[in-house]
Amino acid sequence: MEVKKVLNNNVVIALHSELDEVILTGKGIGFGKKEGDPVDESGAEKFFVLKNEQEQEQYKQLLIEVDESFIGCMNDCMTMLENRFQVQLHEHIHVALTDHLYYAVHRIKQGMEIRNPFLQETELAYPAEYQAARDLLFHLETCTGIPMPEGEIGFVALHIHTALTQRPLQELNEHTRLVSGLVERIEETLEVSMNTKNLDHQRLLRHLHQTLERIQRGDYGDEPDSLKNVLKYEYPVCYNLSWKLITMMQQALKTPVPESEVVYLTLHLQRLSRKHK
Repeated sequence: MEVKKVLNNNVVIALHSELDEVILTGKGIGFGKKEGDPVDESGAEKFFVLKNEQEQEQYKQLLIEVDESFIGCMNDCMTMLENRFQVQLHEHIHVALTDHLYYAVHRIKQGMEIRNPFLQETELAYPAEYQAARDLLFHLETCTGIPMPEGEIGFVALHIHTALTQRPLQELNEHTRLVSGLVERIEETLEVSMNTKNLDHQRLLRHLHQTLERIQRGDYGDEPDSLKNVLKYEYPVCYNLSWKLITMMQQALKTPVPESEVVYLTLHLQRLSRKHK
C-alpha cells in the first residue's frame, strides 16, 4: 500500500492494490509520511474498508475534526467490544459510535443535559450490550476525564446491538419507543406500575421486544384456536388488552401481526395482573 493522504500522526488514507482506498489507524503510523510513501499494514491497529462512500467521507471528516487521543480511545473501545463478544464488528459502528460519542462529550462540556427516556426498556431488551456499553463509557471517562451520564449507556447499547446484528439503528429506536407506548397502555388498563426489577415485568418487556423482532423477520408460528377461545373466556380483560396491543404494533410497524401473539401476550398479562391483585 501507499499513502494517499495523512490525516494526522495516527491516521492515514492509503491506496490498496485490491481494495482501493482504505483507512489505517495506529500510533505513529502517519508520522513523517507523505503522499506516495509506502505504508505497512502490520503497523496499523485498525484497518478500515468503508465501502459506503457517504460513510467513508463522514469518517474522514471525523478523523480531521476529532482529537487524535479520542480516536485512540475509540479504537481501544472497539477492541474491547470485539474481544468481549468474540466477533469482528461491522465497520459502521466505528463511524456511528465515534460520531455519537464525540458530540456527546462536546455537549456535556457545554453543560447540556442528555436524557434517555427509554433507558430501562433498553437494559431489559439488550442486557449484554447494556453492560458492555457501561464498561465502554467507563473507559471513555478514563480517557477524557468527562463523566458520562447514565442515559448514554442506553444509546451506546443500541449502537452495539446494531453492530452485532446489523439491524438498522433507526429500527431499534422505533421498537424501543413502541415498547414504551405498549407499556403505558398496559399500566393504564391493568392499573399496575411496571417495576423493571420484577421478574414477571422483565419477562413481559423482553417478550414485547422479541415479538417485534419476530414480526420484522416474519418468523412466527400459530396456536390452536381452541387455546385462544379458552383464554378469551377465562381472561377477558387481558385477552382484549392483547388485541389492543397488537393493533398498536400493526399500526406502528405497518405489517400484520399473527394472531398467535394474542396467546403469548394474554398469558404474560394475566400473570402480571394476578400478582398485583
